Amino acid sequence: MFERFIAGRYLLSKRKVQFITVITFISVIGLTVGVTALLVMLSVFNGFNKFQIDTLTGFDPHLRVEADSGGTITDYNSLISRISTETKVTEIAPFTINKGVISSKKNNIVAFVKGVDDKKITGLSDVKEKTTLGDFEFRDNDEYGGIVLGNSLAAKLEARVLDTITVMSPVGMEKALTQIVTPKTQKFIVRGIFDANNRDYDKLYSFISVPKSQSLYDLKNSVNGVEFRIEDIDNSENVKEKLMGSLGKGYKINTWYNMHEDLYSVMKVERWTAFIVLSLIIAVASFSIVGSLTMTVIEKKRDIGILKAMGTKNSGIMKIFMFEGILIGIYGTILGSIFGLAICLAQIKFKFYPLDGMVYSIDALPIDIRYTDFIYVAICALLISVAASLYPALRAARQEPIKAIRWE
Repeated sequence: MFERFIAGRYLLSKRKVQFITVITFISVIGLTVGVTALLVMLSVFNGFNKFQIDTLTGFDPHLRVEADSGGTITDYNSLISRISTETKVTEIAPFTINKGVISSKKNNIVAFVKGVDDKKITGLSDVKEKTTLGDFEFRDNDEYGGIVLGNSLAAKLEARVLDTITVMSPVGMEKALTQIVTPKTQKFIVRGIFDANNRDYDKLYSFISVPKSQSLYDLKNSVNGVEFRIEDIDNSENVKEKLMGSLGKGYKINTWYNMHEDLYSVMKVERWTAFIVLSLIIAVASFSIVGSLTMTVIEKKRDIGILKAMGTKNSGIMKIFMFEGILIGIYGTILGSIFGLAICLAQIKFKFYPLDGMVYSIDALPIDIRYTDFIYVAICALLISVAASLYPALRAARQEPIKAIRWE
């Protein structure tokens, strides 16, 4: 206990050399700035990541079951019954997904054409809510089908609601090398245009009904798979493992995470890279801790000699200066955490750092405060402070008592 007491006295007492006090103050300020910057940047990364995940999970189902070989599923009604029996689903429906050439009077665009049930889409995706022009109802008839386009795709096609466009299927095109083949096409009326807040979805996706998709892509009575949502999205992986055991071979099951696994992996790497880079700010601040403690060791050389003469072991001397370094780290970490939290809360409430609505889908820099980040940053700052205190503490412990007492 006495080591901590002496360390506190050394840190807070008036110094003979005022420069040491200045360096100690700079050490605390440096750590404070480093911790603040690290916490704010991590919260911003969290905010962007959360926004991206919310956008993707809002557009996609929680789980998707497809044929393992990339083929089609014929007895999908039986599959739906099995999944519904074994899992608490909030909504489940078959789907098709293929590429096609979408043609308007102005342009031709290759895009994904997804077949869905417009009566069940609300329980599987937010795309109906995000249909900003028209509506998400296909209202097919014998001659025309209904189609809903992403806003960027519609802009490239120069298509508006109630315009007629044509979708050309690649089915049978492999025969074009040996014989004259007329591509299979279907006319559609644009029923709606959606804005998913995601450029890839908005420029690459369109939706039609499952029956029209089966006809256009010659799927007969089969589909590409079944997709569904559950009560708790965080339980998706457990549901996947359960279904993999019960459905057996022949099926491929993907969760919302698996559907964009590469993107989520990149987001994690970026976040950890930012953490490491910004930790260097704290590491740089730790050099001032080394300087401050080294000068304290020189100033307190006679005190060290007296303590050693009184029987204090080298480990005790080391603890005094290690504790002083830790105290600097604690003060800097606490102040940095307070400032970091204050800046994050201010951004959430006042949005003092806005974003360009023409470039971003959000109006201000997003913030997502995770208190685990505060723990990780605190541990990182304290470990760096301990490491910075090691050299001065070792130097103090190596002092010879007689020479140290004679020091003036």
